[in-house]
Amino acid sequence: MKTITWRISQLDRNAADGGVITAHWNVTVVTDENSASFCGMTGFTPDPALPNFVPYADLIEADVLAWVWGSVDKTAIEANLEAKIEAEKNPVTLIGVPWS
Repeated sequence: MKTITWRISQLDRNAADGGVITAHWNVTVVTDENSASFCGMTGFTPDPALPNFVPYADLIEADVLAWVWGSVDKTAIEANLEAKIEAEKNPVTLIGVPWS
């Protein structure tokens, strides 16, 4: 079973109009007993004159996640995290010494 969770951890906004200028986000992939996470930031240039402008007070997390996903390669990020989990489960390099 695999679970992928995206979350917005913080929003930076313009004081004057509430337009979001930066979304801080993280994504976690969990498979069986393993997990991997990644954090990022995505910048925006809000324009209150546009009809699709949403002020800070009216936002929901799904709105901001849609903005983030429109700016990043969501599929590649998730695939990289899944590959990291697989590499941890099946390492190609091992460490240690053969004596005790």
